[in-house]
Amino acid sequence: QVQVVESGGDLVQHGGSLTLSCVTSGFTLDYHTIGWFRQAPGKEREGVGCISSSDNRTNYVDSVKGRLTISRDNAKNTVYLQMNNLKPEDTAVYYCAAAEGSHGITASEFHYWGQGTQVTVSS
Repeated sequence: QVQVVESGGDLVQHGGSLTLSCVTSGFTLDYHTIGWFRQAPGKEREGVGCISSSDNRTNYVDSVKGRLTISRDNAKNTVYLQMNNLKPEDTAVYYCAAAEGSHGITASEFHYWGQGTQVTVSS
């Protein structure tokens, strides 16, 4: 049974840091690109960044470059999203998703999704 479970969401102050975790099971993480997405209230879901299966190359949207870092530990079936210098506009539900092979940050290409974890940044 495939499972993708995010955790680590919290309420933090503007400028604070947070690390989200994504624990997977039921498939071989090594062969999958992992993407992080977020959805703020009243807005569409957007891709934040991803880490590829083949060479661990990361790709981020411009709004988070330099502040967010994705890493993976295949031995622990876990992917991390380190978030620094958080801003109120980062407030959203954050989702982790998996896609077999190498992919970019296109939500339609990801087929295993978690339930999300809430991140709230106070001003």
